[in-house]
Amino acid sequence: MDPVFVGIAGIVVLILLFTMEFPVAFAMGAVGFAGFGLLIGVDAGLEMLAIDIFESFSSYNLSVIPMFVFMGAVAFEIGMSRRLFDASYALFGRLRGGLAISSIIACAGFAAICGSTNATAAAMGAVALPHMKRYKYADTLATGSVAAAGSLGILIPPSALLIVFGIMAEESIGKLFIAGILPGLLLAVLFVLTAQLLCLLNPSLGPAGEATAFKEKVTAIAAVGEVLVLFFLVLGGLFTGWFSPTQAGSAGAAGVIVLGMIRRTLTWKGFVRAGVDALMITCMVMFIVAGATLFGHFIAVTQIPFKLSAWVSQLDYSPMAIMAIVVLVHLIGGCFMDGFGLIVLTVPIMLPMIQSLGIDIYWFGIIIVLIVEMGTITPPVGVNVYVIKAVAGSDVALETIFKGIIPFLGALVVAVLLLMMFPWIVTYLPSIATY
Repeated sequence: MDPVFVGIAGIVVLILLFTMEFPVAFAMGAVGFAGFGLLIGVDAGLEMLAIDIFESFSSYNLSVIPMFVFMGAVAFEIGMSRRLFDASYALFGRLRGGLAISSIIACAGFAAICGSTNATAAAMGAVALPHMKRYKYADTLATGSVAAAGSLGILIPPSALLIVFGIMAEESIGKLFIAGILPGLLLAVLFVLTAQLLCLLNPSLGPAGEATAFKEKVTAIAAVGEVLVLFFLVLGGLFTGWFSPTQAGSAGAAGVIVLGMIRRTLTWKGFVRAGVDALMITCMVMFIVAGATLFGHFIAVTQIPFKLSAWVSQLDYSPMAIMAIVVLVHLIGGCFMDGFGLIVLTVPIMLPMIQSLGIDIYWFGIIIVLIVEMGTITPPVGVNVYVIKAVAGSDVALETIFKGIIPFLGALVVAVLLLMMFPWIVTYLPSIATY
């Protein structure tokens, strides 16, 4: 049987399983095992299944996941999300659209210690939406700004999606984290400018809040100094080579626990709850990596990635033109597939092609994660939209939230264009990092 035909059939079956909401990890594992067994043999497939699962769960590189996830879970339990919002509000709340701007800045701050788009959107939605409702913000701006800014959780490091990409691409997770810093800050600024522009064009969308005294501003900023300490501890340690990614995650988790104990906001129940949440998310990601590894080995024996690479090398297109096609494929796919599923499906197929074109892998990874970020707020998948819908309750229609994210999608498009025109925004920091 033609390996290429089997590979294409496997990809089609996998996409069908995704559309049927079959768990990503088990769908990829099943298709990978079945395809590999069909081409090489059942015994070889069983051996590969055992080896890949064991190596995935015993991998030192994957130990970075529970540390960063646990750090974010504890940070939520000790109230960091609320303090971030309060500090942002103290600085920007008196502006038109100030609450939306405050929400975006707080999302960026929480993303730096969380790494999950869903958790960021849920945490900030619970804090910010009641305030915006009280000040009679338009539902479109209120929900759209939080849903969009929540997506920063998968771009601003630490990011679970960047970890998965780094493992699949066999690249430095630490440098991927560093590569995401400037693009993440750029996107946060674009979101802020979008909210400000919307309120300048239509002041009724976001009325100004109450002014705060200078002393209140100083107090609020001092209260979130802990976030800056954690941020510089984790990413500063990575940048200077003091920590490996796993050590950085461990230091961050230990730091947030100590902060919770100093503030006396970390209860035993909260600690246990954070541990359970981190365990569940970690198991999900590790199963996805194991399934992706199985599927990657199947795709490798079909020779599809290498034949695709050879075909692309014969085309008379520039690398940027090829990259534009890759972006379009991910943009369409992100509308229908979960971000993890899309990454683990496309990376094994496209990575040899990208390498043959001489494209920087870190830049490629950030671009793809940014495109996947669009998928978190676009229909029909749009997971962040559904998270905000759950937080907002029956008062806000789903269509209203989708309408509210449209301007912020424009900001995402601008970010992608800027990164494609100026790749140094991604590549500069990794090029000077010690790690």
